[in-house]
Amino acid sequence: MSTRRKSRAFSFDEAVVFLNRLIAEKPLLPFLIPLILLAWAIERWVFSFSNWVPLAVAVWTTIQYGSYQQRRLVEDLNEKWKRVIRNTSPITALEHCEWLNKLLMEVWPYFINPKFSRRFSSIVEKRLKHQKSKLIEKIELLEFSLGSSPPILGLHGTRWSCSNDLRIMRLGFDWDTTDMSILLLAKLAFRGTARIVINSLHIKGDVLLMPVLDGKAILYSFVSRPEVKIGVAFGSGGSQSLPATELPIVSSWLVKLLTETIVKTMVEPRRRCLSLPAVDLRKKAVGGIIYVTVVSARKLSRNSLKGISSRRQLNSSTNGNLEDELVDKALQTFVEVELEELTRRTDVRSGSSPTWNSTFNMVLHEETGTIKFHLYESTPSNVKYDYLARCEIKMKYVADDSTTFWAIGPDSGVIAKHTEFCGKEVEMVIPFEGVNSGELTVTLVLKEWQFSDGSHTLNSFQLSSNQSLYGSSISLSRTGRKINITVVEGKDLLAKDKPGKSSQYVKMQYGKTFQRTRTAHASTPMWNQKFEFDEIGDGEYLKIKCYNEETFGDDTIGCARVNLEGLVEGSIRDVWVPLERVNSGELRLQIEAVRADDYEGSMDSVIGSVGGWIELVLLEAKDLVAADLRGTSDPFVRVQYGNFKKRTKVMDKTLNPRWNQTLEFPDDGSPLVLHVKDHNALLPTSNIGDCVVEYQRLPPNQMSDKWIPLQGVKRGEIHIQITRKVPELGKKSSLDSELSLTRARQISSQMKEATNKFRSLMEDSDLGGLSTALSELESLENLQEVCMEQLEREQMLLINKISDLGREVFNRSPSLSMLSSN
Repeated sequence: MSTRRKSRAFSFDEAVVFLNRLIAEKPLLPFLIPLILLAWAIERWVFSFSNWVPLAVAVWTTIQYGSYQQRRLVEDLNEKWKRVIRNTSPITALEHCEWLNKLLMEVWPYFINPKFSRRFSSIVEKRLKHQKSKLIEKIELLEFSLGSSPPILGLHGTRWSCSNDLRIMRLGFDWDTTDMSILLLAKLAFRGTARIVINSLHIKGDVLLMPVLDGKAILYSFVSRPEVKIGVAFGSGGSQSLPATELPIVSSWLVKLLTETIVKTMVEPRRRCLSLPAVDLRKKAVGGIIYVTVVSARKLSRNSLKGISSRRQLNSSTNGNLEDELVDKALQTFVEVELEELTRRTDVRSGSSPTWNSTFNMVLHEETGTIKFHLYESTPSNVKYDYLARCEIKMKYVADDSTTFWAIGPDSGVIAKHTEFCGKEVEMVIPFEGVNSGELTVTLVLKEWQFSDGSHTLNSFQLSSNQSLYGSSISLSRTGRKINITVVEGKDLLAKDKPGKSSQYVKMQYGKTFQRTRTAHASTPMWNQKFEFDEIGDGEYLKIKCYNEETFGDDTIGCARVNLEGLVEGSIRDVWVPLERVNSGELRLQIEAVRADDYEGSMDSVIGSVGGWIELVLLEAKDLVAADLRGTSDPFVRVQYGNFKKRTKVMDKTLNPRWNQTLEFPDDGSPLVLHVKDHNALLPTSNIGDCVVEYQRLPPNQMSDKWIPLQGVKRGEIHIQITRKVPELGKKSSLDSELSLTRARQISSQMKEATNKFRSLMEDSDLGGLSTALSELESLENLQEVCMEQLEREQMLLINKISDLGREVFNRSPSLSMLSSN
């Protein structure tokens, strides 16, 4: 009985699947069925059709089912034929290339060897630092030269083949050199120091060359793992003595390191890229910023992604297909994006074609990078995530200021894209590696490249307020320079505590100098602390660690590295640095390089000594966030300057307020922060954005007019005018004092009017009006304090001027001088 029920279920499911496919392929079928029923009714009750109608319907159904089975068979045969074509692609006749080796012998010593030696020395140095042997405590590269013997290419000839419109050259590679010179100084554990000399190298294998992007670049790789041999000699170094005997552990470690590097980076299907730019601008890229957007995925199947073969025989039942479709609909996945030690994660989405549209800010620390995408399955009942598949995109800076992206395509093919400038969006659809189905759609936008000379390749379409900061490409002398780093704020930091109880601080290390910020008790902390370091150079990174303060030990909530090469004096680099080893979190830093005897240091002391002040004019704002249910806001600005807190008047029901209000503060170098708030009569005020106003580098008595984007919100800008006021001692006129007195009288009369208005509103019990009047009173009180401070400054200046005048009169009068002497 059970077998009969199963067979009935199979036949029913098969019929359902067949009808669904038939309706999808024949859209007119739903209209045809009512027509048949109408004909049957006419046949039954009006007049009789001939007996051929049921037979015609049966024949038509049989033909449709046969064509459906034929299409499935054709699709399977096409897949088999493609595999046969790929394995038996046309290959050209064997071509001898003695001419290539002769040419290589001529150009190798004077052109290729110096260039490749410089290029590979930096790669080798980084590999040695990150993958040291346990026997070696510290290792340093002293000398690197590939020698005068070039590799032999195509000893037995070369062949060309084609694969999916991609031309591939296959040739032998045999490099056996004994005159190379790679000198390493290693500090061995418990055995002193030693000089390690690599004097011979043998690499043998078959190489594939693939021209891409219309000849703008060549991808190259080994067909399989090559044969690698290294000749190593040892000697003593420093004051420690070491027998000049071979250390087999070090030799095997170097061979293993070189072999693993080749296998991970340039053995099929991994490929490296050789760019062939038409113009060489001779700039060295030391880092960059790229926005990575994980858009969506298609054709995800749990069985295929987990390595179970999804191929089925033609005579198998379709019940398995139906079960797979139901399982794939319940598939919950997310993507983890990895760039070096920086990782970010999307949200979890369901289905076989999930859509994320998650954008991440990623940082490069050199001119090349590999962005890896890991696909995971998130099961609610399981603590761990199931790893499904991965894919990756490689990118490289080209000497003509362009960028090349490449990845492994379908059937181990090539996907290559090229952008001529920063800011251009690149979309790539990449198949997951090592599985039978699934592909990922991502978009990449390279925001900028950073160069060793301090210049930046900026987005060609965006002209931001920071554009002038990177306009100069002249790197000044580093002698006696200091680096000022301001830790401004953080966002999306990992929350270890309960919401609203976060306590974060930042530690920085540059060379042997350590600095720490104060602890900020907020989910989006604001530090605004400035630190000073002596510049080291030589590619030294600023190392940052962010901590969450705990009772029983502080937890690390991310770290980062910042490249400080190429800082230009007079420019402030304002950057958001994403935290590594966590899934979220960014820190905002402002970095500038100054000389130890910079003018600004003396200017600060001059301004402080003569009683300077900051004049801030809050003009207007635009495109603010709507904080009320009616789609508007009641915005006002709360200004925080050191221990001073002031606020503007409230503008009712607007997203584009105009305050035109002037505030003044004594200039003591404190951070100036603007908080834009939404006023509520009964409920607490809500924040609709904030920003930091940079004024420290402003010339005295020169007004700066600028729009500043608000942070912490999706949109909004505020328009301000700021002046760093410094009184001119020798030219201060009495007119200023008269204006200050007049202004003081006006403020006094305005306060009287506001007080009377406040009393009348209290009698009327108008809560909204009371709140507005109270804010006006507070503003007038702040203005009165500033005016009194200004009058006191003018009084002191006048007293000093009178004293100087009296001293000068005394010195010029002989009688007074003689009287004083007597």
